[in-house]
Amino acid sequence: MLPKNMGPLLAVYKKELLEVSRDRKTLMFMLVLPLVLIPLLMQLTVDFVADANKKAATETLSYAVFGADNLPGVEAALAQAEGFERVSLSSEDAVPAALADEEIKLALVVPPPLGDSQQTIVELHYDNASVTSRVQARTRAFLDDFGESVRADRLTALGVTTFSDQAALIKPVVMVERGTASVREKLGEVAGGLLPYMVIPFCFLGALYPAIDLGAGEKERGTLETLLLAPVSRLQLVLGKFLVVFTTGLVSATLSLVAIGGWVVLEGVKIAGELGEVVGSIGTLDLALVWLMLVPTTAMFSAVLLSISIYAKSFKEAQSFAAPFNMLCILPAVAAMLPGVTLSWGWALVPVSNISLAIKELLKGTMDYTMLVAILGSSTVIAAALLVFCTRWFSRESVLFRQ
Repeated sequence: MLPKNMGPLLAVYKKELLEVSRDRKTLMFMLVLPLVLIPLLMQLTVDFVADANKKAATETLSYAVFGADNLPGVEAALAQAEGFERVSLSSEDAVPAALADEEIKLALVVPPPLGDSQQTIVELHYDNASVTSRVQARTRAFLDDFGESVRADRLTALGVTTFSDQAALIKPVVMVERGTASVREKLGEVAGGLLPYMVIPFCFLGALYPAIDLGAGEKERGTLETLLLAPVSRLQLVLGKFLVVFTTGLVSATLSLVAIGGWVVLEGVKIAGELGEVVGSIGTLDLALVWLMLVPTTAMFSAVLLSISIYAKSFKEAQSFAAPFNMLCILPAVAAMLPGVTLSWGWALVPVSNISLAIKELLKGTMDYTMLVAILGSSTVIAAALLVFCTRWFSRESVLFRQ
């Protein structure tokens, strides 16, 4: 498909690339957004989650208790517990309104025991809509500690005094977990699903405006007819334009990876614990393979967007046609975040989704490199087929001069 004389093609490529580089929108999507937006979003997300968790773990929980006589000692224990503050309510019926008005964070209701049962039920009333709420966890921790003290007192009264004897009596069988997955695999399952969602859209966004400008934009400016009269074949013209669109998309995707890597280098060293170990275990080869898989993905997006732009009569119409394809690039990327979806030979043939799942496997450190060949091969074949369609699309007069 490539022309024998590459001189005119390279001339078209240089000319179009120079014009595209002067466009502010292209520079914004290709350079500024990947380098600024991604690190900013990552930092804001980390700071927000850290601040929300810290606030939820340290805020004072105002509470009300009803039926405390049915669980002796619970009021005294709550009064001494750190981070809890009692609020008096008129009746149990006032609990829903008090929770809605944030007058209290929780209410404990202790109904009378059923029959001769020695087990006490404690009802926790709280607002469970908040994702960052720690009311349930902190209340459960308090009740677990209080329950242990009650249990220890009852066992001591029965003559079981030592802690080891009490533990053996309460839990005669104890399961000890020995998981085979490494820390990198467990955390990579989560983080690996987020990375494609952050990187793959920039393959699309980086190619979007150059593609629209080199097709529909040429029609609006009236320069397409002049360009077609140049001593350059249409194949060389469309390939030159495609290479420009592909270049901007790949630069945008590359810079998004550079931005993520830069943030990890600057801020990742501050991450302690297991997450820090996972960040440190991601090597240069892993990032290089991620970049390699973005190459055919960018080529697919570039061919599709350029075909749309060639067909459109105006810049605005091209934007309208391209908008739905933005969702088509994001939705397959979300596949890596879905529970139960893992990379298989079947998924290896699904465009974009295969790249997304492969990136997750690379970050987990469980990549089957023979499957990587199938992923790159299928993606390259699809990209080549779309490029062939684009070149033939460009050769049709009814498409170029659609009324």
